[in-house]
Amino acid sequence: MTTIILGSQWGDEGKGKLTDYLLSTNAFDVCARAAGGHNAGHSVRTGGQTYSFHLLPSGLMNPSTENLIGSGVVFNAEAFFKELSQLEAKGLPRVHERIHVSSRCHLNLALHAAVDGLSEAELGANQIGTTKRGIGPSYSQKASRDGLRIVDMYSDSFEPKLRLLAQGYLKRYGELLKYDVDDELRRFQEYKERLRPHIVDAVEYIRDVQEKGLSVLVEGSQALMLDLDYGSYPFVTSSNCSTGGCIQGLGLSPFNIKNIIGVVKAYTTRVGGGPFPTEQHGEYGTMLQEIGREIGVSTGRRRRCSNPPAISAGFPKPSATANHEIGGWLDLVVLKYSTTVNHYTSFNLTKLDVLDTFPTIRVGVAYITPSGERLTSFPADLSLLENCEVEYVDFQGWQSSTKGVRKWDDLPPQAQKYIEYIESAVGVRVAYVGTGQDRDDMIIRQ
Repeated sequence: MTTIILGSQWGDEGKGKLTDYLLSTNAFDVCARAAGGHNAGHSVRTGGQTYSFHLLPSGLMNPSTENLIGSGVVFNAEAFFKELSQLEAKGLPRVHERIHVSSRCHLNLALHAAVDGLSEAELGANQIGTTKRGIGPSYSQKASRDGLRIVDMYSDSFEPKLRLLAQGYLKRYGELLKYDVDDELRRFQEYKERLRPHIVDAVEYIRDVQEKGLSVLVEGSQALMLDLDYGSYPFVTSSNCSTGGCIQGLGLSPFNIKNIIGVVKAYTTRVGGGPFPTEQHGEYGTMLQEIGREIGVSTGRRRRCSNPPAISAGFPKPSATANHEIGGWLDLVVLKYSTTVNHYTSFNLTKLDVLDTFPTIRVGVAYITPSGERLTSFPADLSLLENCEVEYVDFQGWQSSTKGVRKWDDLPPQAQKYIEYIESAVGVRVAYVGTGQDRDDMIIRQ
């Protein structure tokens, strides 16, 4: 059977930790990535050591788990080998033997990264906030049907196709494009031989896995609000990071899916540009960023957080000139919308301990337009959000440490009430509660 782990907000919810925890139970035979590229950033902390995953599945943490990079992923060969070497240097066993790559993956080239930076610069103040790793241009070429796949590396047509792609971009950007096509071709001569042992027909691979009754853990990248179709478009990634995207990217049977776990941070953050209705500069946002260590695994960028713009007693209004980072609270409008699209069977609420010191904890429950309309689903027209205020519910903080707590009954009553409210409001059970960075800092409520 298949379990899918998905980000329910704007990414960086802590999907890697849950993946590692579930794999440590030895309940899964295969761990797979379905979409995205090396723009993903999952971190796993165990035994005092931190492991970072970008392109590779976190299943490499478990020595008995096979790993697959599925057909929906855009594949960067340089990042693949670099990441494998880093994991090997940290002592993970047999990493080269346990990673398989679909022959149908589209290639993410140095050419795409060069173009990505130029494309972002053209947008000026309206930049999307990409990682500038060429993910968007890779998927654009895939959709326009002139991209290059892994299988194409072994064809005589690879070189002329790559040169043609480079010529097309050169016509658009001229001398602004800093790219050496001959250097890329030389590197791919090396890559194609090193990659050969890892390449599989992923359609047959998944079919065999499912026919044998093996268990599969799908590690989603990014999150629903960054999904190309359902996210805060155009401030999204270039792939489908949803339940449907996992089925498509791996060729999974939907009838074999047992669990769809939505990973939810106990507050809200995002990296990059785009509207964020609950955003506010101020003291509480700074506290969340600093306590939660909100720095992107892939980019090193500070993550944006959320805080309702409506001010109530006890919450100081920040100065317009205050040089604060931004931060705040959980947004149930986003979470309900995400649940409607992804059909979660349970939640993993992460970073509960980050809220330990707050006297009051707030949850956004609706957006109120200037005309008084109450929005409870995230709208397609982002301009509707520009002048909205947030309706919220306040909870008494517990102001005691939950760090490392592993039993539900050991949580303060106020923390239990907060979690139970989320469950009742969204209609999905919180089966896992994260209370710290380490693998075992988790409450299981199965």
